[in-house]
Amino acid sequence: MTIRKIYLTAILALTTFSCQHNDSLEVNPDDIFKQTNIFPQPPNQWMGDSNPRYTAGYVGDVMPYYENGKFHLFFLHDAKTKPAGEGFHDIHSFETTNFKDFSYQGQLIPYGKPAEPDFGVGTGSMIKVGTTYYYYYTGHNGNPAFLAGNPRESVLLATSTDMKNWTKVKDFKITAPAGYFDFEFRDPHVLYNSEDGKYWMLVSAQTSDKKAVILKFTSTNPSTGNWVVENPIYTTTAAENYIMLECPDLFKMGNYWYLVFSENWSSNSGTHYRMATSPNGPWTTPANDRLDGSYFYAAKTVSDNTDRYLVGWTARKVPESNTGGKEWAGNLVAHQLVQNADGTLGTKAIPALQTVFGQTAPVTVDHTTGSVSQNGTNFSLSANSRVMFAKLQKANQISFTLNTSSSGNAGLILAQANDGSNGYKIAIEPGTNRIASYIISNGTEEIANAFSLSGISGNSYRITAYISNDVCVVYVNDRVAFSNRVYDVVNKKWSIFSTTESSFSNINIKNP
Repeated sequence: MTIRKIYLTAILALTTFSCQHNDSLEVNPDDIFKQTNIFPQPPNQWMGDSNPRYTAGYVGDVMPYYENGKFHLFFLHDAKTKPAGEGFHDIHSFETTNFKDFSYQGQLIPYGKPAEPDFGVGTGSMIKVGTTYYYYYTGHNGNPAFLAGNPRESVLLATSTDMKNWTKVKDFKITAPAGYFDFEFRDPHVLYNSEDGKYWMLVSAQTSDKKAVILKFTSTNPSTGNWVVENPIYTTTAAENYIMLECPDLFKMGNYWYLVFSENWSSNSGTHYRMATSPNGPWTTPANDRLDGSYFYAAKTVSDNTDRYLVGWTARKVPESNTGGKEWAGNLVAHQLVQNADGTLGTKAIPALQTVFGQTAPVTVDHTTGSVSQNGTNFSLSANSRVMFAKLQKANQISFTLNTSSSGNAGLILAQANDGSNGYKIAIEPGTNRIASYIISNGTEEIANAFSLSGISGNSYRITAYISNDVCVVYVNDRVAFSNRVYDVVNKKWSIFSTTESSFSNINIKNP
């Protein structure tokens, strides 16, 4: 496997990379990968050049773990090529110390055979007890022959002493207890609860009458293999009526406990959270109970004992174009969690991302539409005006302060055609107090993603967009993260726009 091969073509295409890089292309592709792959996905040919399998892959559900200065970001590997008869979603990992430089570790826990419970591997989590790491994960097998005598999903276990070499514990299996549906029983999350003096395992489950719950098991010592089922700590409400509460996570920050889960079936899909003063609830639903838009999914948290981070994936599209449909798995994306004074949570960019973008690019106007005035990197736009700028590179940081009125909307457009007939618009909409993205195709706009701006007062917005290949994450006022999949950004022009009177101050474009 060589990252050099993967990125050589992309580097050759960066004809606008910088005036200080000469035509001899004396650039190490591995260095470019490290600088610009801030939202990583597994590299091609991870099984070797001669193996036709898994020539490309994506990041599925992330299961983060921190130890001794390093984040171990285990994830479900979603292979682009799945040979007939083979399983899926084996566990791979990245390692990082800063969420900007990632080291790919390859496959760690393989999927099983067609007759085994982990023919498909699902989300889990890891805990260390003594010198042993216990990795609890989902076994999924929907093969008819297997289902004839087994539940579709179960909780399985693998152990290790170094986080590299894992042994599956063949005689360990937890299945849905009486009163619960054995078809939907997955995503174990394990933690030590010092307030209870026990290890907790949370499992996403359904009652026998198909009501979504987060079921709790407890153990005094995981090495015994003995987990006792207790009551659910959360049950979906009648108003929510969520089908499943996937990928649960539970942690304490300050005076509050937080329960994080994801659901992908409602009109408000994404990663949600609840808050309480006890790990058993009762749980309060914040006014804005999501932590990003609908393209950011299955996020779980990890702490380095100082800060806490939210790590998930941003969905790709099939076919891979802006008009394609949202598909499971994509690129790893991480935010830093922020706790507001009232206990609610926000998200901001991980500070290390700023150090990736050290080269300031000129703010070059291509053309304007409507009434526009410019003073250096400050622009004032009247209603229905637009400023188009020069082409973007492979990786970009765009920042500015937007001041606008509640009577319209304003923002930026990426992947834009010269005539504006195609592109991807990201708009601040004060009237509805949200940020939203729209696919522009042949002059017609279709909404792709939206997220509340509750908690941000006034009509002044500090915006920073981080773009790496086709992932774009927009941060607003260090409180809101908004992740999107945007194709055809590289070597395409971009714009700012407004449907009302707006000012864009201190526009700054940076590249690695």
